[in-house]
Amino acid sequence: MADAPTTTRQIQSLVTEAGTVRVHLAEVALQPPGEDEVVVRVEATPINPSDLGLLFAVADLSTLRPVGTPDRPALEADIPPGLRASVAARVGQSLPVGNEGAGTVVAAGAGAAAQALLGRTVALLGGSMYAEHRTAPVSMCLPLPDGTAARDGASCFVNPLTALGMVETMRLEGHTALVHTAAASNLGQMLNRICLADGVELVNIVRRPEQAALLRSQGARHVVDTSAEDWKQALTAALTGTGATVAFDAIGGGRQAGHILAAMEAAANARSGPAGYNRYGSTVHKQVYIYGGLDRGPTEFNRSFGMAWGIGGWLLTNFLNRVGPEAAARLRRRVVDELHTTFASRYTAEVSLTGVFDPAAVAEYTKQATGTKCLIVPVA
Repeated sequence: MADAPTTTRQIQSLVTEAGTVRVHLAEVALQPPGEDEVVVRVEATPINPSDLGLLFAVADLSTLRPVGTPDRPALEADIPPGLRASVAARVGQSLPVGNEGAGTVVAAGAGAAAQALLGRTVALLGGSMYAEHRTAPVSMCLPLPDGTAARDGASCFVNPLTALGMVETMRLEGHTALVHTAAASNLGQMLNRICLADGVELVNIVRRPEQAALLRSQGARHVVDTSAEDWKQALTAALTGTGATVAFDAIGGGRQAGHILAAMEAAANARSGPAGYNRYGSTVHKQVYIYGGLDRGPTEFNRSFGMAWGIGGWLLTNFLNRVGPEAAARLRRRVVDELHTTFASRYTAEVSLTGVFDPAAVAEYTKQATGTKCLIVPVA
């Protein structure tokens, strides 16, 4: 293996005092590997919704404009005045972007575990992946089976472990079925496959008929399309049939979370019958976890679902810390074992590291539409 480079190009995001976000390509020092570290040549890294939140902060992308040079491309966009306080802690900090990715180990520290990875294709979760090279601890690396291309392992952390984490959370908290919004996404399709394989009842909530058709073609049993006039009744019926009392909401803002809790309450009352009436509402605990921000507006709800309920946040890293290293390792093993089936990711576009700055590419990879997922290929 050739010696690792001493510098690397890396995409960073900076919130300025002027109320803008500046995304730029920087050249930074690449730390040599320590005893239990490796240097990975990044060959594939996906653009996930969580990456977009760091990349462009809360900027108004209609104001996006090129401000760099061909050698040092950069983009800038304005942050609406009412949203600047939410990113005040970021002002003046150039933050590296990219949660996960995969590539080849090109240099390794002296430790046996690091040396064993030399020349291997590995996946990584740990940030700073929108770069040509990344120095990382061995513990952060997931060796991929021989012959696995980097693009096939680039998305094997965030979406797969999030989907598995939802099912694990359901079990840990004593629920027996679950609800998922924005269910036709790549993550939602993975979750559907997990639930079908594990015999878990899943209520999928989508926003368009074609999304409902997509999930049904993949075997989904319970799909609710919110564009239908009777979708609230359909949701209540699905919850009554499945007994789902925990939901994972990718939308965040608006009234969706409240509608789900209200439907869960109606389903609980329907299942218990007249004898179960209580003026304080059902005693069945109903929980909605918000894990995404497709709608960045306020979360609104009317308290029409009794007193046994909760709305909270759910984050993958917090979940992994909660379940501990042994459980996390078990979930990672399942991802590797089912990398080309349950957890397969499909990409509709690829861009180079500099291609990220093409305004036409930005318009595509920020859509967050069903069936669209972009892969960055920093080093071919």
